Amino acid sequence: MNFTRWSARLPGTQRRAAARTEQTASPDRRGEGSVPAARAEQLTDEPPSVPAVDELRVREVLDRVPSLVALVHGPDHRIAYVNDAYTTAFGVRPLGERAREALPELDALGLFPLLDQVQRSGKPRTVKSRKAPDGRSYTFTCTPVAQGDGKSGSDGRGVLVFATDVTDHAEAAERLRASERRQRETAVTLQRSLLPQELEEPDDLRVAATYHPGGTEAAVGGDWYDVITLGGGRTALVIGDVMGRGVRAAAVMGQLRTAVRAYARLDLPPHEVLQLLDGLAAEIDANQIATCAYAVHDPNEGKLVYASAGHLPILVRDENGTVLRADEPTGPPLGTGGWMHSSGTIPLGPGSTAVLYTDGLVERRDADLDEGIAALERALAGATGTPQVVCDRLVRSAGVTPDHDDDVAVLVLQHPARTGPDSELFRNAALELLGGVEAAPRARAFASGVLTSWRFPVDLHDLGVLATSELVANSLQHGTPPMRLRLRRTDRRLIIEVTDGDDHLPRRRRAEPGDESGRGIAIVATIASNWGCRRTPGGGKAVWCEFALPRTQGT
Repeated sequence: MNFTRWSARLPGTQRRAAARTEQTASPDRRGEGSVPAARAEQLTDEPPSVPAVDELRVREVLDRVPSLVALVHGPDHRIAYVNDAYTTAFGVRPLGERAREALPELDALGLFPLLDQVQRSGKPRTVKSRKAPDGRSYTFTCTPVAQGDGKSGSDGRGVLVFATDVTDHAEAAERLRASERRQRETAVTLQRSLLPQELEEPDDLRVAATYHPGGTEAAVGGDWYDVITLGGGRTALVIGDVMGRGVRAAAVMGQLRTAVRAYARLDLPPHEVLQLLDGLAAEIDANQIATCAYAVHDPNEGKLVYASAGHLPILVRDENGTVLRADEPTGPPLGTGGWMHSSGTIPLGPGSTAVLYTDGLVERRDADLDEGIAALERALAGATGTPQVVCDRLVRSAGVTPDHDDDVAVLVLQHPARTGPDSELFRNAALELLGGVEAAPRARAFASGVLTSWRFPVDLHDLGVLATSELVANSLQHGTPPMRLRLRRTDRRLIIEVTDGDDHLPRRRRAEPGDESGRGIAIVATIASNWGCRRTPGGGKAVWCEFALPRTQGT
């Protein structure tokens, strides 16, 4: 092959050639008596000049480069040249033969459409890291070349194929990707293991939740949710998001979720729970913060009491389809410290549906966050069915796919509107305790009449009256007005609660034989399935106990 018949059409080639011609044709214009250039070179002691790149023989250069080089020409890409590195990699290739038959390795790599495109367009193209039949990976650059002056038509066009061995880089990249996949799988496994395996089932709410880890290109974050039955018919609902990625974020999430459950057992107001979490988050990892929304549902009040630490607003769809947004109050994320959180309320009456979610559901890089929340509101307004159906519909409407770029956690709860026979299983009765000590016998008579009307068996009736008597007596002795007795039944339990204006919480203690008091709470704790106490928002306290109903009573 005579390489003088071929020239690469690279930028600057024509300019350099023109410059050399001009230098050769232009006479020496220095003043008369000046020394000619040739003579000047002879009179100096400088070393001889180095040949210009343009003066090097192309074939000698291409034969020695470690990269693979092949030259094909014509519409059927006949082989004009392959260098030594190409021959070493794929064997001897006959010149003049059609590349499709003589260079099967290029066919296996799918390069022939690229050769056609380069030849037609006259523009170079590159494909990165293709694995060849020899097991090594190459980056191929195909550059158009022309025979002679480049005016010979398509038959005179050729393509220079230049392949750089990138096997080491490709293998290193694959090892990195494999390591990232293993780390992601570990984080996903840890994340899922720390989330609730089964949601608790409150008597008065129906709940469902879902978690979707980010796609393969996104590290798993620290999204979590939880449902915690507090006793006395009340339920705590939690959603949170640790600002971070990978195993560390999942581990911090697990610690925060465990702490939330522990603080919830204290039956504190939502803002106090977040206040405790704020201090704990700073101790766990001062470099990571988390957002969290904590809400408590009391079926007797028909609302959610909530507090938010930098989290997105809770959405509630009422029985008429109107969606409310719980925007305020919102404090800074957990772990920032120095902020006094406060609680707010949002209605959640019978027939309502509430949604708690993380930012992966509504946040997009190309849209404002408020637009995402507004879109979720519209989707919730038309979402009906069970909590799981609503949950799935919201996720689909947000366009969440396996390749989503962020974690998504969604918690949906419904307060069913009970009608017909089902409503008979959920009943309430209340009595204001007025008049001092004479309120005790009235409370016992009231409890006896209510439990009889609810057709409880004799043994449960008697235990309920005894528990009522002890709780009322304790409140009359240690509490202050106003006092109130409330009885509630669900399809699973009987709940007895007494409230008063004193915020001193009773505790169970061992009464000595000579003590005249101190046995009431001990008796209640012994006969009831569960008991507890809490401070009420307006000041004062509530003391409650509950009895599990026989299976026949819950159906």
